[in-house]
Amino acid sequence: MARPFTGDRLVIASHNPGKVEEISALLAPFAIDTVSAGALGIAEPEETGDSFEANAALKAKAAADASGLPAIADDSGLVIPALGGAPGIYSARWAGPAQDFRVAMQRVHRELGNRDRSARFIAVLALAWPDGDLELFLGEVAGKLVWPPRGERGFGYDPIFVPEGGVATFGEIDSAQKHRISHRARAFAKLVDGCLRSR
Repeated sequence: MARPFTGDRLVIASHNPGKVEEISALLAPFAIDTVSAGALGIAEPEETGDSFEANAALKAKAAADASGLPAIADDSGLVIPALGGAPGIYSARWAGPAQDFRVAMQRVHRELGNRDRSARFIAVLALAWPDGDLELFLGEVAGKLVWPPRGERGFGYDPIFVPEGGVATFGEIDSAQKHRISHRARAFAKLVDGCLRSR
C-alpha cells in the first residue's frame, strides 16, 4: 500500500520547463501548491542511475532532502527496440549540452534508417518525502516514429512520436489530450490511485 500524500506543497524536481508545466497541470485538480527545484535554487543531481526508476528516485530524494518538502520527480525517455532500447535513459543526453532535441530527433532518424520504427515512451514518477519514504509509479505508451517531425507542441521527441491508434504526433495534439494519454499521464494515474485518492 502506497503512502498517502496529505500535504499541500510539493517540489517538482526538474529544471525542464516542459516537464514542470506538465506535472503542475496534472497536480492542479488536487489543490497542491507546486514549486520547481529550479525556482528554489536546488541544483540538478547527476543522473547516475542505470534505469528510469533509479534516476527518478535520485532526483526526488535530492530535492526532498534539499527543500525539506516532499518532492516529485520524473525520469522518462524514448525506447526504440530497433536501436537496442536506445536512447532510453540517455534520451536527454542525445540532445547535447544545449538540449536541442532537433539534433536528437535527427540522430534517431539517421540511426534507424529503414529499420522498424516502433517505439515507446516510458515515464517513472518518484514521490519522495524528507523522512526517506519513496513511492515509484511507471507509465508507458506504445507508438511509432515518423519523419519529418510534425507539430510545435509538447517537448523532447514529441514531434516524431505517434501513439498507437493515433494519426497525430504528440507535437501536434493539444496538451489536454496529451495529458489523457501520455506515458506521464499513465504514471500519474497510478500515483493518484496510490497516494492522492484520499484527498
